[in-house]
Amino acid sequence: MKQVNRRNVLKAAAVGIGASAAILTSGKAAKAADKVTWRMQALWGGGTTPQQFEEKFVKRVAELTDGKFEIKLFAEGQLVPNAQAFDAVRGGAFEMMKTFDGYAAGKIPTFGFTSTVPFGFPESDQFEAWFYELGGIDLARQAYAPAGLTYIAPTIYGEEPMHSKVKINSLEDFKGKKGRFVGLASKVMGDLGVNVSPLPTSEVYSALDKGLIDLADRGDIKANFEQGLAEVAKYILLPGVHQPTTATSYVANTMAYNKLPDSFKYALEVAAREISSSLRQNILVANAEYLKKFQDAGVEVLTLDPAEIAKGRKLAVASWEKATNGDALAKKVMDSQVDFMRQLGLLA
Repeated sequence: MKQVNRRNVLKAAAVGIGASAAILTSGKAAKAADKVTWRMQALWGGGTTPQQFEEKFVKRVAELTDGKFEIKLFAEGQLVPNAQAFDAVRGGAFEMMKTFDGYAAGKIPTFGFTSTVPFGFPESDQFEAWFYELGGIDLARQAYAPAGLTYIAPTIYGEEPMHSKVKINSLEDFKGKKGRFVGLASKVMGDLGVNVSPLPTSEVYSALDKGLIDLADRGDIKANFEQGLAEVAKYILLPGVHQPTTATSYVANTMAYNKLPDSFKYALEVAAREISSSLRQNILVANAEYLKKFQDAGVEVLTLDPAEIAKGRKLAVASWEKATNGDALAKKVMDSQVDFMRQLGLLA
């Protein structure tokens, strides 16, 4: 498959999308002059802040293609349950999804590292630099390719908080607790002694409310407040070491993607990167506002000591290694990220 040159992506963003119509696979490819309509299902519920940014994404793609590339957006579950989106896009039921790679990490180990790295990169720019400057996007594409899917680009934002019914002041305090985590976080937190349950996001509130779990990952601070977590968990642990930075991803059916003219592919990548930065900035502002709302509702914010975080990162390396399950590509991705963390001084 021909790779899209991201230098051209930035050029296209500056001077406008061209009108090339390269054929990248056998079969009829769309011309830049042709109207293309896709369907895309996102992770988010209708009206939520992330879904509003997906609306901006599809609008931007249309703008960059003079209205010739229309993506009809659907909220979570409107086409298929989120857990079935991977197979639905793979099978061509619809062309594109916004997903969190970690949901499929059990089957494809690489996805644990392309979604979030527990105790890993503490800054979003660091994770984004790995994707765009150190070949992370190409590695993600290699992981998706055998499934007939094409990884387009990530949306990267900061930490997600950990909500808890009990005080957590050190790594030792995690031992014996029951927690909801997914992806690579389930491995790392399990190795720290947490009894992990990978509940769906929709069940986090009730599980905390009923005492089925002691602590949980769910979403960003604003989304969690809007879903009422202040009512069922009286502590927030920051930084969110289980998910210090987050990457969701735009993924397309490869046959559909290969039929697009290059200009439409550029539009997807340009719009994706714009949304990544704009959503991240929106969340950054909202975090301060909604963290205060949690505190006003009686929730105590707990801060994990930097020494504990550094200790956890060292311990996590062994968990990361185990999570590769001997998969060569996952090991390559992990090694690349560890090398970068060492360059950044995060690991010795």
